[in-house]
Amino acid sequence: MCAEIVTTSDLMCRNCALVCLGTGRFWRISSSAVIFTAFAWSRAVTQPIERDAIYRRRRFPRDVIETCVRWYLTYRLSYRDLVSLMAEREVHVTHTTIMRWVFQFVPEYERRWNRRARPVGSSWRVDETYIRTRPKMGYLYRAVDKEGRTVDSLFQTGRGIAAAMAFFRKAVAFCAPRWPRKITLDGHKPSHLGLRRLRREDHRWKYVLVRKSQYLNNVVEQDHRAIKGRCRSMLSFKSYRTATITLAGLELVHRIRKRQFKFGPGRWAFWSLKKQWDTALA
Repeated sequence: MCAEIVTTSDLMCRNCALVCLGTGRFWRISSSAVIFTAFAWSRAVTQPIERDAIYRRRRFPRDVIETCVRWYLTYRLSYRDLVSLMAEREVHVTHTTIMRWVFQFVPEYERRWNRRARPVGSSWRVDETYIRTRPKMGYLYRAVDKEGRTVDSLFQTGRGIAAAMAFFRKAVAFCAPRWPRKITLDGHKPSHLGLRRLRREDHRWKYVLVRKSQYLNNVVEQDHRAIKGRCRSMLSFKSYRTATITLAGLELVHRIRKRQFKFGPGRWAFWSLKKQWDTALA
């Protein structure tokens, strides 16, 4: 059995190991030597890996999850297309797993992105559009300001008075404490009746000017194309829950394209899409 004192600058043999005695000096021990009491072994403490709470107990790392969700919402890709793209990167995942990621992480992603949201204007254009869902047709209420920036959206199973009131309550809560000055609607009567009933709940609705104009609503009607074009490739949603979460993610991506989020001073407008997502979700 050989044991020889060496310095830290000496080279170590392939069959030898270095053991630190805590005195700044190292001992070289051959692979055939077995020592039980001559040296005091100290266990190396493993540093904990910093991981976001929403990704704990997940088999795949954070980058894989965020990439799949971001690509599905941004580009016209199906879940099976993402499986093929991930397989080319030596990541084997099923399409149902990606679907569960979308349903679980989109609400949290939307909440973190909204921390950086820019304020919108006080002149709103409101309209609803149909969305193919099962078992029956659904409707997506959307509002943009006169500059075309998205105010808010809400998926509803109908287009009655209750659906219109629910959307206006959600939009006002999202833009709080700012309050709209003007709301432009089309000729759909339940939306007008919904605003009248809201005046009984909150007196501030009495000071909102409600207009009916078809050409002024062309802004929001043209803005529907970004959402409708992405939904067209999906054929239809299988349930109201999947439609609600997926449409919320599509609206988030559409707001990112319109640069409705801020990242502080600097030339962040030239950042890549991945860098923007990493910064917003940090």
